[in-house]
Amino acid sequence: MLAKFCKKPPWFVLLTLCVLAYLSHRSSLSYFTIPLNSRIAEGVDTEQSSRHDFDTKGVDTDQSSGYDFDAKGVDTDQSSRHDFDACFGRYIYVHDLPSKFNVDILKNCSYTTKWYSKICGYMSNFGLGPRTKDSGKVLQKRSWYATNQFMLEVIFHNRMKKYKCLTNDSALATAIFVPFYAGLDVGRYLWDDAGFYRDANSIELMKWLTEKTEWKRLQGRDHFFIAGRITWDFRRRTDIQSDWGNKLMLLPEAKNMTILGIESSPWTNNEFAIPYPTYFHPTRDLEVFGWQSKIKRTKRPYLYSFVGAPRPKSEDSIRSIIIKQCIASRRKCKFLDCNGKNCQNPVNVMSILQRSNFCLQPSGDSHTRRSIFDSILAGCIPVFFHPGSAFVQYIWYFPKNYTKYSVFIPEKTLRDDTKSIETILRAISNSQVRSMREEVIRLIPRITYADPQSNLETLEDAFDTALRGVIKRVDIIKKVTEDRTNDSVEFLEDKQMIVKQWDSFFRQ
Repeated sequence: MLAKFCKKPPWFVLLTLCVLAYLSHRSSLSYFTIPLNSRIAEGVDTEQSSRHDFDTKGVDTDQSSGYDFDAKGVDTDQSSRHDFDACFGRYIYVHDLPSKFNVDILKNCSYTTKWYSKICGYMSNFGLGPRTKDSGKVLQKRSWYATNQFMLEVIFHNRMKKYKCLTNDSALATAIFVPFYAGLDVGRYLWDDAGFYRDANSIELMKWLTEKTEWKRLQGRDHFFIAGRITWDFRRRTDIQSDWGNKLMLLPEAKNMTILGIESSPWTNNEFAIPYPTYFHPTRDLEVFGWQSKIKRTKRPYLYSFVGAPRPKSEDSIRSIIIKQCIASRRKCKFLDCNGKNCQNPVNVMSILQRSNFCLQPSGDSHTRRSIFDSILAGCIPVFFHPGSAFVQYIWYFPKNYTKYSVFIPEKTLRDDTKSIETILRAISNSQVRSMREEVIRLIPRITYADPQSNLETLEDAFDTALRGVIKRVDIIKKVTEDRTNDSVEFLEDKQMIVKQWDSFFRQ
């Protein structure tokens, strides 16, 4: 064989040797071309995968699945790794917090909200809550849950456990996640007279973080956490413990971190609003496409609808005006009163929303409300009455041009009784309505949190969008820090530029 090979022309021998050298080089790289989340390299701390295990009464014990970490010891030379590392620039490190800051809160779920006895059930299924039964074919057969609006911290944490670019090497991470259940923590004490408990965990957490090596690198500017309640629940400005909320977001350390919440303060640079959880948590792309197709075909007999409760004790609320106009519109409007148990069943809510062309979204306890995302999920065009409900909030999720997907009617228009809601909405052409609805339906994947047990194949959900925003922001912060300058054009937050457009609507 060798003799025959040697008799070949020189050009053939040279070509063969080149091919063999190339194949040898490729095989040496084969380890690194395997997706990082599908391999475990030598030296990985195998205890990481179970360090957050817990067994909670009334909570799905499958939550103990732990994290899918990437390999420890992968070549960290950035100049060569980024050519073949799919996770380059996207690694997340998760702090292993003492259990009192998350797991123990779930274990003691019956104390989380004293006025709401069903809260433990809402923590089941990785925070998605009980599965929804629908005999009327309003929803799809699977992936629908009676999800509580304040379960974002649990849902996000469980999604993070399955994130493809986790690392247990904090030096490799672009950003660092702090899995503190801030909203569930403060929710235990909001209605208590003994208010001093409200600040205890927040202060202790900051002390724990500042002692870590990871914090000292950038003083926490690459850290982020989730706030599953409205921003004012974390902004008690007095030292009177009986006043509402705690001081979490006013602590100096918290101001250094990026905070992702269901609502943000318009006047801060480090808070960013991400969607409230909805009832839909798909396990694959086809479920999303199927739902989008269904609501495109749905007949919508109502011009507009309002799903909510009156606010008779609130002088600032326009809800009484809205309800009065809705009732006066007769068959053009549908009102679902949420004072009783009507709105605790997702089928009741979604049935109204998906049969409406427009869904009214007035302010409630705060400017934002979960119904914004329920209406988008139903393919219903949201109608806003204050820019603080969406335009200055969900800047990573909604188009900057709000007219593409929504209608804005200033509260003053209703108070002055210059035009009725029905008159304004009927003036919108059918072609405009179709265009807006198409945009609303297009937004559905981005405002939905996929089931934590699975990953969507090609679609980016609310979790993915949030991480992309955090990583981009931390990259800018690191660049500014390295350049030792504060006048970078990139560092000017889009949020503040948007807020300035609506200055006249806000009273600080």
